[in-house]
Amino acid sequence: MATNRLFNKSSLQNSKKESLTLKERLAALGNLPEFFKMVWQTSPRMTISNLFLRIARSATPLAMLYVGKLIIDQVILFSKTPQQHDLTYLWELIALEFALAICSDLLSRAISLLDSLLGDLFSKHTSVQIMEHAATLDLDQFEDSIFYDKLERARQQTVGRTILLSQVMSQLQDLITMGFLAAGLIVFNPWLILLLFVAILPSFLGESYFNDQSYALTRGQTPERRELDYLRFLGASDETAKEIKIFNLSGFVIDRFSLLSDRFYKANKRLAVQRSAWGVFFALLGTAGYYGAYVVIILDAVSGKVTIGELTFLAGSFRQLRTLLEGILTRFTAVSQGAIYLRDFFEFFEIMPKITTADKPIPFPKTIQTGFTFEDVGFRYLNSERWANRHLSFTLFPGEKLALVGENGAGKTTLVKLLARLYDPTEGRILLDGIDLKAYDLADLRMNLGIIFQDYIRYQMSFSQNIAVGNIKEKENESLIKSAAHQSLADQLAEKLPGQYDQMLGKRFSEGVELSGGEWQKVALARAYMKDAQLLILDEPTAALDARAEYEVFQRFSELTHGKSAVLISHRFSTVRMADRILVLEKGELVEIGSHQQLLDKNGRYAELFNLQAMGYR
Repeated sequence: MATNRLFNKSSLQNSKKESLTLKERLAALGNLPEFFKMVWQTSPRMTISNLFLRIARSATPLAMLYVGKLIIDQVILFSKTPQQHDLTYLWELIALEFALAICSDLLSRAISLLDSLLGDLFSKHTSVQIMEHAATLDLDQFEDSIFYDKLERARQQTVGRTILLSQVMSQLQDLITMGFLAAGLIVFNPWLILLLFVAILPSFLGESYFNDQSYALTRGQTPERRELDYLRFLGASDETAKEIKIFNLSGFVIDRFSLLSDRFYKANKRLAVQRSAWGVFFALLGTAGYYGAYVVIILDAVSGKVTIGELTFLAGSFRQLRTLLEGILTRFTAVSQGAIYLRDFFEFFEIMPKITTADKPIPFPKTIQTGFTFEDVGFRYLNSERWANRHLSFTLFPGEKLALVGENGAGKTTLVKLLARLYDPTEGRILLDGIDLKAYDLADLRMNLGIIFQDYIRYQMSFSQNIAVGNIKEKENESLIKSAAHQSLADQLAEKLPGQYDQMLGKRFSEGVELSGGEWQKVALARAYMKDAQLLILDEPTAALDARAEYEVFQRFSELTHGKSAVLISHRFSTVRMADRILVLEKGELVEIGSHQQLLDKNGRYAELFNLQAMGYR
C-alpha cells in the first residue's frame, strides 16, 4: 500500500512537472526546421520526389469534383431534350475522370512507398547518430539516471519521428488541396467556409488538450518504464535465468512487473476514456455543422441559384473540406506534439562530453621516458559525497609492473580508469613524461593503452571478432588475431571449436557455443595483445581461473610485456608478488607502496592482508 502511494505521488509530480504550456507547444514547432534538415541529409532525392508527388496529388480532388460536375450537368442537359445527341464530349469527360482516378491512386501509392523508404532510411540515420554521439560521451554520464532517461527518450524518437515526417508532408499536401477546394466554395458562398471552421474548432482544441495530457503522462513515466523494461529483461533472459531459477525469483519479478503494468494501464485508461467521451461530443458538433451547410446548398439548388452539377460539386467540396480540415487540425496537434517530442531527441545531442581532446593535442610519445605521475589526485563520482580516490601521489615508471592491492571498494578500478582517461581527476593531475595527460590526443592515448576489465563483455559474435574488438581496425588481420590468441593461450581453445576462429560464441544466435568462465577470460585477455600498447592494464580479468591457471597467465603476461609498463589488479598474492612494486589502497587512499619483500618487512596493511590469505592455504 505504501509503495502504491509512493508511485502515485511520484507519477503525479512527474506529470505536473512535465506539463506544457501553449507557449511551449508553439515554440516546439521551431524544432521542425532542424528536423527537416536531418530528413534532407538522409536522402535529398527522396525528399524532393516526395514533395512534388504530394503537390500533384493535392490537385486531383478538385479536378475530379469539377469533371463530375460537368458530367452531371451534361447528363441533365441531354435528359431535358429527347432528340439524338452527340455523346463524344460526355465520354471524353468520363474518360478524363477515370484517368484522374487512376492517377490519384498511383500518386497515393508512390507517396506511401516513398514515405516508407524515407522513414526506414531516416530511422537508420538517426539511430547511427545516437550511437555515434553516445560514443563521444563520458563514462560517468552513463552512470547517471537522468542521462539514461534522456537516452531512452532519444531512442524512442528514431522510429516515432518517421511518422512525424509523413504527418508534416501530409499536412502540406492537404493544405494545398484545401486551397483549391476553398476557392470553389468562396465563389459560390463564402459563409460556408466560416461555418466549417466554427464546427471543427472545438474538436481541434479538444485534441490539442488531450495530446498535451498524453505527452505529460508519457514523459513523467519514463523512469518507471525503464524499470518495466529491466524487469522484462530479468524475467526472460539467458543472462539471468540461472539466478531466477535458483533463488525462485520469477514470482517476485512477475508480481512487480504486473504491478507497474497495471498502474500504467489505469493511468492510460483514464485518459483514453476522457478523450473518447469528449471526442464523441466534438464529432457531433462537426456533423451538425456539415449538415447545416448541406441544407444551405440544397436550398440554393431548389431556388435555382445553382445547377444540380454545381450542387454535387459544392456538396462534395464541402464534405472533402470538412474531412481535410478535421484531419489538418487533428494532425496539427499531432505534429506540434511530435515537435515537442523532438525536443527530447535534440536534448540528447546537447549533452556534451567533459573529457575531450585538447585544441592542439600532442601525440603520445613513441617511447615513454619518465612514466605516469599522479600528483595529489582525487576523484569523486557524480552526485556522490564520498571520494573514490584521494591524495594519490606516485609514479608508474617505464617498463614497470605495478600491482594494485586493496579490499573491494578501495578504489583500484577507479584508479586505472583515471589512468586511461575514462575519468578526469576531480582534483590534482596526472602527468605523462611531465606533461598533463589532458594535453595528449585522446584517441592516441587510448590506442597506446591495452586494458581488460573484470566485467569484460562476452560479445555474441565469432571467436575471431571477440578478439578483434581489442583493436577493431585490425578485424581483418587474421595473423594478428591468431598471434593475440596464442599469447593469451586462447588458440588451444579455438582449435577445439567446430568452427574454430569463425565459431559463433554465446547462445543468442544459431549454432553458437557457450564457453566456460575461464575460457571466456582467455578470449578476453587476447584483446589486450591486439595492440602494440606501451601500457597494459589487467583489472582482475582472470578471476574465474584457478590459482595455478592465473599464475601461468600472469607469468606469460610478464614475459610478453617485457620492457612495457603494466598495471595488475588481483586478489591473489601469489600473482601480485610477481610485480616490481605493489601499491596498497584503503578507502581510496595510498597507504603503502613497495616491492613484495619491502612491504612484508614493513609489517603494515599489505603484510596483514598477505598473512590472512596465507592462513587459508595452511
